[in-house]
Amino acid sequence: MAPAKASSEKDTYSVILPTFNERQNLPIITWLLNRTFTQNDLDWELVIVDDGSPDGTQDVARQLVKAYHPHVQLQTRSGKLGLGTAYVHGLQFARGNYIIIMDADFSHHPKFIPQMIAKQKAHDYDIVTGTRYAGDGGVYGWDLKRKLTSKGANIFADTLLRPGVSDLTGSFRLYKRAVLEKLFESTDARGFTMQMALAVTAKAKGYSIGEVPISFVDRVYGDSKLGGEEIVEYAKGVLQLWWSI
Repeated sequence: MAPAKASSEKDTYSVILPTFNERQNLPIITWLLNRTFTQNDLDWELVIVDDGSPDGTQDVARQLVKAYHPHVQLQTRSGKLGLGTAYVHGLQFARGNYIIIMDADFSHHPKFIPQMIAKQKAHDYDIVTGTRYAGDGGVYGWDLKRKLTSKGANIFADTLLRPGVSDLTGSFRLYKRAVLEKLFESTDARGFTMQMALAVTAKAKGYSIGEVPISFVDRVYGDSKLGGEEIVEYAKGVLQLWWSI
C-alpha cells in the first residue's frame, strides 16, 4: 500500500492497463496517455499488467518502459488470469494516490481523463465513472444487436440492484486509491462482473460517485474478449449481488 500523501504534495494518477494480445494498440494508447497527462501538467504512471500475451505484447511493453521512463512499468503474469485480478495485481505496484482503470483497445480515449479528474476535484468524489448512457455519451462501432445487449444488461442490473449510476458495466473509472483498496477487500468478484460489483459495493458503503459522459468506440485492432461464457457469468453475477444486498 502506498503511503498517504501530504496535502501539499502533487497528486499522482496511476493508470492500470490490463493487456492480452494488445501489441498493436499498446504503443498508441501509451502515447495518448503521455500526451494527455503532460499537456495537463499531471503526475502520472502507467502500470501494464499482461497475462502472458503470445503476440509479442510484452516485447512492445518493454520498449515502452524504456521510452517513457520513469512513467511506464510492466508487470507480467503467466496465463490469462482475468481482468479483475489484473486490477488487483496492478494496484500492488501502483504508486499513485488516484487510480484510473481503462481498456487498452481505444474503447476508452484518454482525452476524457482530464474531465474525470476535474469532476472529482470539484466535488471530492470517491469515484468518477465514464458513462455511455447519460448526457452526450454514446457507443460507436457496434452493431444494433451488441448495442441492445449492452443496454439490456445495464437495465437488467439497474432494475435489480439500483446502483445509482447510469453505466453499471463501464470499465473506465477514476478511484481514490484508499477507496479502491477497501472495495477490493469487500468483494470477491474478479471477472467481467467486477465493475458491477465495485459500483454496487461502493453505493452500499456510502461512497460518492460522479459521472462523465464518454464516447465508447469499438476496438481498433484485435478481437473482443467478451464471449458467451462472460455473458452467462455476468447474469449470474447480477443475481448473486441482488441476493447479497
